[in-house]
Amino acid sequence: MNRHKSAGIKTIAVMTSGGDAPGMNAAIRSAVRTAINHGIRVFGVQGGYEGLIEGDFVPLDAEAVSNIIHKGGTILETARTERFKESRWRGKAYDELRHMEIDAVVLIGGNGSFAGADAFTREFPVPFIGIPKTIDNDIYGTDMAIGFDTAINTALEAIDKIRDTANSHHRLFFVEVMGNDLGFIALHTGIAAGAEAILLPELKNNTAQLIQTLEKGWVRKKRSMIVVVAEGAVEGGAAEVARQVGERFKHFEIRVTNLGHVQRGGNPSCADRLLASLLGNEAIKSLLKGSVNVVIGQQAGGFTKTSFPKAAGGKHELDRHLLLVANELMR
Repeated sequence: MNRHKSAGIKTIAVMTSGGDAPGMNAAIRSAVRTAINHGIRVFGVQGGYEGLIEGDFVPLDAEAVSNIIHKGGTILETARTERFKESRWRGKAYDELRHMEIDAVVLIGGNGSFAGADAFTREFPVPFIGIPKTIDNDIYGTDMAIGFDTAINTALEAIDKIRDTANSHHRLFFVEVMGNDLGFIALHTGIAAGAEAILLPELKNNTAQLIQTLEKGWVRKKRSMIVVVAEGAVEGGAAEVARQVGERFKHFEIRVTNLGHVQRGGNPSCADRLLASLLGNEAIKSLLKGSVNVVIGQQAGGFTKTSFPKAAGGKHELDRHLLLVANELMR
């Protein structure tokens, strides 16, 4: 962990990077207002790393971040860029930061964003401090990332509504949720929705075993059945699983729903607004105490500091107890 004297922090930039997640605006608001309270001037970077390369800075004061805590997305906008992977473009970003006399950058991002920050801070002396956001909840070093709680509640609300129509028509629904590599959304929403089965990327998904589980439900004359499928659990996703099941059991009336990007949108939940407010505040305070080039997270109710390489490359594994509970409840 690098350390700098807090007296050197007079001006900071706040930026959002990578995929959007509900609660990012709440984190921006918290970081900006905390910085202002400590006499620090704040600029926002428009458009993530692309904006950093192009020097697209806007001044942020308390008024600029008023009435945004409840809004989804990010007022600073975000983008994915390949250019920042090249040293010459990172050098261009450094020149833009020095031109604006910016002493540190607060980065609200995910794994890829933190990998970019790690590459930059290895080459140039402007420090970064990270705030974790992603609906996938796959960032190492924090129990929860900003956006996850809203995403699972959005998915759960949709599945509850699907259950209503499934009950009305005696149907079997396969609901695909986001999670290409990790099944946090599928596991949490599957348990909360009372799904008959949950398919996760971390587990070997056996179609024959799934069919056996569904057949038991059919024999018990269940009026409806829901299977929650993480998008990366099976090649071809929920549609392929539904096809395989449909070939074996013609008596099932099967439907497939892909929730897609609806999980990224919407007003952030109370939990996400609170988490974002706490992490934004702690990020500035940690920066002033000399902690830089780390990601500020929360574990077991306390704040954590994880280096960029660990945050970007570490694996946040599913809660094994939740997996055991899911297996027992779906029998």
